[in-house]
Amino acid sequence: MRAGFLAGVLLLAGGYTWIAFAELAWLSSAGRLGPGFFPRFIGVTLVALCAWSLVAELLDGSRERLSRHWRVTLVLALFSGLFVAALDVLGGLVSMIAYMAAALAYLNRRRSMQNALLAVLLPLAIYLLFRVWLNAAVPRGLLPF
Repeated sequence: MRAGFLAGVLLLAGGYTWIAFAELAWLSSAGRLGPGFFPRFIGVTLVALCAWSLVAELLDGSRERLSRHWRVTLVLALFSGLFVAALDVLGGLVSMIAYMAAALAYLNRRRSMQNALLAVLLPLAIYLLFRVWLNAAVPRGLLPF
């Protein structure tokens, strides 16, 4: 089951990486890092880690049919789908905060103060990194920021 999942993710990561290299420019016309920098980095990292995990899984030889953590995987996949759907409606910052709050509340139930701080500060830092420092487009949504 894991090997099939890893092979599927590896194929998706390979397609993502191909698009990042084929469609997005490495440098902008001004000579600065272009829109292809982060997607290429993320794509290559995904392909490498998925390939490594798949080889390790195939060499391991254990044949566990279904992980004990399938519910966690299913819930986080649902949260991720809702996050992507909310990007255009709520905008990047609010969607990131909602996603982090929901995921941390599910995974780390006993530390509500830590979860609240992480759910606000990490998305805010990512938003400031992309929007202010890199001057990259962040989905605006219906809200003005």
